[in-house]
Amino acid sequence: MLHTSFGPMQRNRKFLLIGLGIVGVAVISYLQFFRTGQKSGRPDSAMVVRSTVAKQQTVPLTVQANGTVSAITMVEVRPKVQNIVRAVHVKEGQFVKAGQLLFTLDERNDQSNLARSQAELAAAQSDLADAELTLKRNQDLAKQNFVSQAVVDTSRTRVESLRNTIKANQAAAQSSAIVLGDNRITASIDGRLGVINVFPGSLAQPAGTAMVTITQIDPIAVTFSLPERELQNVVGTYPNADAPVTVQLPGQAPVTGRLMFIDNVTDSQTGTIRMKARFDNKERKLWPGGYVNVSMVTRNVPDAVTVPAQAVVTGPVDRFIYVIQQDQTVKDVKVTVLATENGQAVVTGLASGARVVVEGAQNLRPGSKVREVKVPPKSAADTMPADD
Repeated sequence: MLHTSFGPMQRNRKFLLIGLGIVGVAVISYLQFFRTGQKSGRPDSAMVVRSTVAKQQTVPLTVQANGTVSAITMVEVRPKVQNIVRAVHVKEGQFVKAGQLLFTLDERNDQSNLARSQAELAAAQSDLADAELTLKRNQDLAKQNFVSQAVVDTSRTRVESLRNTIKANQAAAQSSAIVLGDNRITASIDGRLGVINVFPGSLAQPAGTAMVTITQIDPIAVTFSLPERELQNVVGTYPNADAPVTVQLPGQAPVTGRLMFIDNVTDSQTGTIRMKARFDNKERKLWPGGYVNVSMVTRNVPDAVTVPAQAVVTGPVDRFIYVIQQDQTVKDVKVTVLATENGQAVVTGLASGARVVVEGAQNLRPGSKVREVKVPPKSAADTMPADD
């Protein structure tokens, strides 16, 4: 039997052919799988997003600030002259009306002064009556040449002097009555009393500590400061400076008032201007000295384009919004955000009616293909009132 030396080479060629066949089958299978994957993946390559339409409307722009509640009027009650307190007719924290009696001072000395002034007035009136009778009698005697004209002139002078004396006595009596009335100290405004610093027997002094403080509660004011750039907006929108102002109290409904004061200077250090608003406070929700959150509409922007605030994407340089095209691809549109109000961004650079991406923008790039989904019914129902 003959043996050839080419046996191993034939075996190697055989193995090589088998290996090439396996590789070819693998390549063909891979290409078929890749093509199949592409075909099956094309419908799912679009990014799922949620979109809405940019709207055009008039938008009121609101500014926020921290405010302090303050009384419109506050009165420190003091006596006109130094005197002893005889009675206190009110209690601390009591609400009082204008004209209500608060304190009574020792009035005995003033009563005697008034009585003396009244007595002096009565005496002068009696002297005047007698002097007028004497003048008339002397005038009659002078006509009969029983007395000289000098006597008549003297009587007339006495009458005029007594009349002036009566005027002085009347003024003195009126002054004494006023001083006597000052011993009854009454409230000059409606309000709430603070701490009472005097008691019966205390010495009340004009220059000393106030006897009590009356703070007006209704109406009440809120003082706050706004950036000076907002001044022109406020004055331009509200020529009478009566802009509506709203304060928010913790756990309560907002309270609305009206702007009543704009300071005549701005603070050059902080770049702000002080303002004050007036609020009805019959329910006494606002209390002097308290801190509140203030919001005020400074101007209205007509024909403003608005989109949900989450539609605005902040890039490395600019802000932009993804707008969905007719071919269901997106392009980035550069925008400028003027303000954000109640979750809506007021923007420029975007056309009204454009369909913008609200959710799902984080994975998009310009030219990305998208597939829109409807708003879940729950979101829409959350904004509707429940049926009974």
